[in-house]
Amino acid sequence: MSLEVGMIVEGKVTGITKFGAFVDLEDGKTGMVHISEVAPTYVNDIKDFLSEGQKVKVKVLTIGEDGKIGLSIKKAMPPQKKPSGNSGNNNSSYHGRNSAPRPASPRPGNFEWQSSKKSEPSSFEDMLSRFKQTSDEKMSDLKRMENKRGGYSRRGNSSK
Repeated sequence: MSLEVGMIVEGKVTGITKFGAFVDLEDGKTGMVHISEVAPTYVNDIKDFLSEGQKVKVKVLTIGEDGKIGLSIKKAMPPQKKPSGNSGNNNSSYHGRNSAPRPASPRPGNFEWQSSKKSEPSSFEDMLSRFKQTSDEKMSDLKRMENKRGGYSRRGNSSK
């Protein structure tokens, strides 16, 4: 069976570098998974996600004329299902302004792409309006803080 773009196959990690991992595939072929294709989260150190000898499922992204094979682990993963309702178990003890549930472990497959808020499709004008409102609120908060601190100003002593 020959490899084709779009196929999902199993391979074995044979080498790890700062920029990715090399995976042995069928027929003695080797492909490379770039660090950005390892997991659906930011990957700072690839060794947090992969180890040599580990078996992984990969999706074939590219097959170059020179024989180089580009692979992705994150695109070979099944789509994550959103939890229904609020079960109270979101793996997070921090509920800040922009916090989303964090994965239980850094391994691929335990990531929730969306926050638990339901997002509605928005037009550009709606998004711009929300951005402006948020920006105005932040600016008024900053001005209030400056007034409490004794009139600190970013403008300095410039004359008009």
